[in-house]
Amino acid sequence: MQSLIYAFILDGNGSGRKIDWPEIRAWSPKQGILWVHLDYSVEASRTWLLAESGLDEIAASALLTEETRPRTTLIDDAVLMALRGVNLNPESDPEDMVSVRLWADKHRVVTTRKRALLSMSDIAKSLQNNNGPETTADFIVDLADRLTVRMSGTIDDLDDQLALVEEELIESSSLELRQKLTMIRREAIMLRRYLAPQREALTRISSEKIPWVTETDRMRLREVSDKLIRYVEDLDSIRDRASVTQEELINRISEQMNQRMYVLSIVAAIFLPLGFLTGLLGINVGGIPGANNHWAFLIFIIILVAVSTGQIVLFKKKKWF
Repeated sequence: MQSLIYAFILDGNGSGRKIDWPEIRAWSPKQGILWVHLDYSVEASRTWLLAESGLDEIAASALLTEETRPRTTLIDDAVLMALRGVNLNPESDPEDMVSVRLWADKHRVVTTRKRALLSMSDIAKSLQNNNGPETTADFIVDLADRLTVRMSGTIDDLDDQLALVEEELIESSSLELRQKLTMIRREAIMLRRYLAPQREALTRISSEKIPWVTETDRMRLREVSDKLIRYVEDLDSIRDRASVTQEELINRISEQMNQRMYVLSIVAAIFLPLGFLTGLLGINVGGIPGANNHWAFLIFIIILVAVSTGQIVLFKKKKWF
């Protein structure tokens, strides 16, 4: 496993030159902006960050943290950020979000991750195609925007899934719909759990007075924050709709169960006295009336029919059915 995923020296005009460890160690700010992207789970990355990078110990440790929520921390004139993007890797759940850690100052950007993140690959390709970020602030804005844009497809898919479940609910009240609704709610809650603090992280960096972040960069960050706010509102809407739909489904299932129980109760109420009478006359003791009368069985059947008819009339009179 390689610790260095890729590294570039940005020329300030949208392109970058790919470099390796020897050039990273020999880099100086006059060569251009340095971007180093590492896999923090590899020991060589830990060694470089803690011993060779020259980063503050707190910043280096934060870049190696296993689990972190989206946040922004200012360290002198540098920015330490943790951001998350939807997991679009094969055979992965989108709500199992991939985190990326970032440290940046005016001349250098260091990013770390454990699992592949398509947005980082996109930035690397854009640098090779001469349309990438030009400054470190531009890099942060570009990364935040790419992470946010990739969330739209996942959120739209969730909305479409919920719409299909709502349509299915009109035609049927299958118990399978409950499982689908539960999955949709769980995914919406998991996505919102990270999008809300990520919005706050971007809002903070756009509001802080950082010398190398221009007013244009702040405006672009606010635009990205606005997108995140819309996505959070969409997730809230999906979650609420799923809750209402689930309640409607539960009510329908309960109503169906109540109707069935009601029918069974009526049937039981009709047959209860009939069962009592047949049981009473079925005891094996002397003195059973009609034992020697060949008309007794027919008479008993007529009595049972009369009792049943009387019960049905009584129930209808009381409007029990």
